[in-house]
Amino acid sequence: MTSFNGTYADGPDLAEFAGLLADRTRAAFCLALLDGRAWTASELARTAGVAQSTASAHLDRLVRGGILAEERQGRNRLLRLATADTAEMIESLAARSPYRPTPVRSLTESNRRRTLAHARICYDHLAGALAVAITDAMTELGLLAWDYGPALTAAGRNWLSELGIADDRPDDSWRPHVRMCMDWTEQRPHLAGGVGAALFRHALDSSWLVHRSTTRIVTVTDAGHAALRTRLGLTDDVLACSAAQAGMSKDSGLRQGGT
Repeated sequence: MTSFNGTYADGPDLAEFAGLLADRTRAAFCLALLDGRAWTASELARTAGVAQSTASAHLDRLVRGGILAEERQGRNRLLRLATADTAEMIESLAARSPYRPTPVRSLTESNRRRTLAHARICYDHLAGALAVAITDAMTELGLLAWDYGPALTAAGRNWLSELGIADDRPDDSWRPHVRMCMDWTEQRPHLAGGVGAALFRHALDSSWLVHRSTTRIVTVTDAGHAALRTRLGLTDDVLACSAAQAGMSKDSGLRQGGT
């Protein structure tokens, strides 16, 4: 491709883009931002354990590279992942990353890792063992089809309608209607895209799930247990968070950075 100033580009500069994430501090920022909210620069600096001046330089690079979007709120600089597509890319990359075991030094830390692996936010949809179980159940019930990639079936559209979830696909939307996101703890796909986001919003609005503020962890309520048993046939052992479901490595350590 020829540019207007006479220079040439052979193709996408994948190495340049990959370099944006090839730093532990920048990677830690992106993993933290998978909770879908906007963070201040100082919050991200504390999370990554770096000075604010160091964080600012890294954040500037991520913004210039299109991975993060920023806005100003008074003196605060707020940053978030640029798009849901960016979040799904980071979750998928994390699933393909090598394990970096870290020791568990307390019961509190062990429980945090276990609950994170069971159910957590992935930007605007559910991730973790519970999300994978929901995806499997929707497939087994014929709500999702895989003949030509993941797609919502007629039965799936009716199921959403019964829940009161509109199966809207705006003509101007760039977002895939149904998409799979590779789960980094389960190493299997979970439901994402427009349908995944709509189902997650419904679960929160209906109090099936409760989001623990300041973390990515999501908890299933009693109402959620009842609804997911009735609607999808999920069993209590799937709905409960147990060590066996935690997606933990052999030495009881999750991949580092899974906040």
